[in-house]
Amino acid sequence: MSRTSLWLGLGLALATWPALAEKPSDFFKSYQGYNEAGKAFLDKIDPKIGAVDLAEGVHLNLGDKFYFLDKKDTVSVLTEAWGNPPNSASDAVGMIFPAKYDPLAEGNWGIELRWEKIGYVDDGDAASIDYDELLKSMQSDTLSGNDQRVKDGYPPITLIGWASPPVYDAVNKRLHWAKELKFGNDATHTLNYDVRFLGREGVFVMSYIATVEQLPEIKQSLDGVLGIADFTAGKKYSDFIPSTDTVAAVGIGGLIAGKLAAKAGLIAVALIALKKFGLILLVPLAGLWRFIRGKRTTS
Repeated sequence: MSRTSLWLGLGLALATWPALAEKPSDFFKSYQGYNEAGKAFLDKIDPKIGAVDLAEGVHLNLGDKFYFLDKKDTVSVLTEAWGNPPNSASDAVGMIFPAKYDPLAEGNWGIELRWEKIGYVDDGDAASIDYDELLKSMQSDTLSGNDQRVKDGYPPITLIGWASPPVYDAVNKRLHWAKELKFGNDATHTLNYDVRFLGREGVFVMSYIATVEQLPEIKQSLDGVLGIADFTAGKKYSDFIPSTDTVAAVGIGGLIAGKLAAKAGLIAVALIALKKFGLILLVPLAGLWRFIRGKRTTS
């Protein structure tokens, strides 16, 4: 191999590697506004920009507008910083955030990433779904589960309705929709904005963690977010082999209703969506938030 070819190959390889952002103190413009506890938390996370390859053939192209946190850092954000129960982050493979927000920032939002190896989802039902009827069924299912949620020490959930009705892109095999939820008597409603990328062996999931008040900003981000993820060759929806590959037990309607997730016990998204609003905290974190989010003290 010639020296020119070697350097060209090395350059192409480096171009596909995840790029480490600057160290947190430089990457997060808000870093100096936190006290020592807040800085210590940001110091231990490792944001990545550029290209990131995940398991199951999922490729992320973040550019410089978003950054990625791996599973370890995601667990720290969801549990330590945002106050969710430890098991709520068990299925996450990472998170992405808009570059303008650090994970502790006031008014921030993030997107939890999951992989559901449920098999190839037949989208033949997509054109015939009555989303009004589907919503009624989902509201009934949510209501029927509240007794158990209360017994488990969590507030009841009310599914208010679609914050954004389901949209299925049959060409690119992408699905997104948003639900408006009320937890207990909380005046601040929670937004569940879900994105699904359909692949040969399952579904790559992106779940926004935000409030309904942030919906306009979330919608503005959607085109950029939809362009971040893709499956590599051999893992794409079009690579499905009917004679050998597994077919999922649900179609598009089932993905939206969460029927398979409910059967499998994958209800973490409902807990994660509570985010930092203190609704399901196992211990009071108000003092911790003042400690972490407080401005630097002067001695």
